[in-house]
Amino acid sequence: MTAVAAALEIAVQDPAGAVVARHGGADRVELCAALGATGGLTPSAGLLAAVCAVGIDVHALIRTRPGGFVYSEAEVDVLVADVEAAVRAGAAGVVVGALTADGSVDSEATTRLVEAARSAGRAVDRRIEVTFHRAIDAASDPVAAITLLGGLGVDRVLTSGGAAKAGDGIAVLGALVAANTGVQVMAGGGVDVASIPRLMAAGVDAVHLSAKRSVPDPGSAGPGGGSASELETTDPDLVAAAASALRPR
Repeated sequence: MTAVAAALEIAVQDPAGAVVARHGGADRVELCAALGATGGLTPSAGLLAAVCAVGIDVHALIRTRPGGFVYSEAEVDVLVADVEAAVRAGAAGVVVGALTADGSVDSEATTRLVEAARSAGRAVDRRIEVTFHRAIDAASDPVAAITLLGGLGVDRVLTSGGAAKAGDGIAVLGALVAANTGVQVMAGGGVDVASIPRLMAAGVDAVHLSAKRSVPDPGSAGPGGGSASELETTDPDLVAAAASALRPR
């Protein structure tokens, strides 16, 4: 693998962010809601449709609530329905993840999610890519997890190597790459431009970052709108710098 072949994925929360990512050289975006506050939740149907109209591949995060990744059967039913809705709205991929209480991949839930993506894709004559998100960073054995995920039909994992920042998880990232499971390894979590060369040296297939910055909220949320006084926006300079670091001339 080489840096030239690696992909750049930008996590965005709105159409404006997708436009910035596209113009800045990103290969695709992961679309989510409430990224800073919760780590990301499933985007609404209207938001997903608007971002798909930008003209860049959109992978939709499918996560119904904040917190851990152990889901009840009823919650998995909702996740499956959201996968199907995302594909109908135009998503090129979905980003999912589920674990058991002991930190293993929830094979039953993951199989349902992968099958939902593939079935919905066949209905619209598209192959839908499936990414297993950073639930893998909460797994008890990441290498065993990625091996199992390969057998379940997952295309890639998004991981920091179990560290708060991917730049500090290089050893685990390298082990996931070395496992040679056929599952792509995408480094994400606390990624900054300076860490990209080291991540690429570990052999990852892609780099994922939010490239976000905060701007003042021009309005007042009032007593019912939460306490945040700033909004998150995608920074074009950070996107461009990440693309340059990923693909040095």
